[in-house]
Amino acid sequence: MGLFGILLGLALLVWLAYRGWTILLLAPAAALIAAAFAGGPLLAYWTETFMDSASRFIAQFFPLFLLGALFGKLMEDSGSVAAIAEFMTKRLGPQRAILTVVLAGAIVTYGGVSLFVAFFVLVPMAQSLFRTAGIPNRLIPAAVLLGTSSFTMSALPGTPAIQNAIPIPFFGTNPLAAPGLGLIASAIMAAFGLWWLARTAAAARSRAEGFGPPSWGSPAAAAEDETVRQRATTAREFDPREVDRGHPSGITPPIGVAALPLVVVISVNVLMTLVVLPRLDASFLAQERFGATSLSAVAGVWSVVTALLAAILTVVIINLQRFRGLRETIDSGANASVLPIISVASLVGFGAVVAAVPAFDLVRHWVLSIGGGPLVSLAVATNLLSALTGSASGGLTIALDALGSTYMRLASEHGIDPALLHRIAVMSAGTLDSLPQNGAVVTVLAVCGTTHSESYFDIVMTAIVGPIMALVVVIALGSAFGSF
Repeated sequence: MGLFGILLGLALLVWLAYRGWTILLLAPAAALIAAAFAGGPLLAYWTETFMDSASRFIAQFFPLFLLGALFGKLMEDSGSVAAIAEFMTKRLGPQRAILTVVLAGAIVTYGGVSLFVAFFVLVPMAQSLFRTAGIPNRLIPAAVLLGTSSFTMSALPGTPAIQNAIPIPFFGTNPLAAPGLGLIASAIMAAFGLWWLARTAAAARSRAEGFGPPSWGSPAAAAEDETVRQRATTAREFDPREVDRGHPSGITPPIGVAALPLVVVISVNVLMTLVVLPRLDASFLAQERFGATSLSAVAGVWSVVTALLAAILTVVIINLQRFRGLRETIDSGANASVLPIISVASLVGFGAVVAAVPAFDLVRHWVLSIGGGPLVSLAVATNLLSALTGSASGGLTIALDALGSTYMRLASEHGIDPALLHRIAVMSAGTLDSLPQNGAVVTVLAVCGTTHSESYFDIVMTAIVGPIMALVVVIALGSAFGSF
């Protein structure tokens, strides 16, 4: 009965979340269903297990959600994201429309700009380019997700994406974990996705398909759609409702000024990881008032937090005259982080309750018995949980909360570098999370004015098939040669 309760709670969570119900109520309700079928004390599971896990997630990662959302909003309202998009358009032009959209998305998200901020800037640019080039509008979601939600989220070493930070406390790694494997995976994802989109565009051109009108909606309507909002806030760190808040600048900065904060994010992240933190005397972290932790457990988060703080100061200082309402922009960016962190934390709390019921031992045993060794079973477990929750960050945290210590033990027994576990876990979270109910998928379709029937197959190819191919290669190379 306990296993049935887990499956029933998960099924209700997935079904009702897909219908737009708030995860803030669904997650504890689904957790209580699982606990009830296990015959456990419901209030204890809710107030102690669920809330303890959710609060620990918030304590660890709220700075990243807060600063990531704030940085994205500042970059948007300063006109910097638009300036980068315009620069890429002028440099590459409509004849390379697909490459332009993918590269622009990759640059801004690898530089720390929130996914949903990028959506609302990149999609109008992409529609203009695709219309001029005669490429169907239905391909824009796949192109945007390829640039913003594949290799820059899970594979490129040093990416400030929240998914790349989540394994750090579990494995004692850093954002640059397995850099060589990450670069190889990124090349596979980008090359396969670009090939697929070019092939599909050529086929559409031979049929004289043309751009075609958007099927429904508009970016403004998507930002205000409550169903889109509820799904989106479990996917990334930015509440789409805040996209139209604040006062965007009417004048875009020069490209050098626009790109400087992105350079700051990347360079400070690398500098903190490789130079500053390794030389820091962090013995004070062993004190109870600092959580009795270690530098290896917090160094990666500190690196990204410091990088985002430096970039926020940079974008404010160099664009001070361009902000039409700096306080409103800051308020909007800060507010945009609240619902996403609470939503993902609720998913994490649900996972903690599931992992605590006795029937979960059956699930744990099944996962660990998967053939191929620890790397394969870690990939399968993270893929499944990210797919079921529709959230890469939620699925990844649930998997590591439940099984992270087990995989660290297995890594020690099999001589596996924790950095390899880190990279495989992050890449696995960024594959099957892109099922139809995923918040990023729903949002980009709404912003582009297309439907699942029109665009989802190409999203599968660029955001699922390509990343799975890269994941298989990384597992094979990691198994043969270790982490590098």
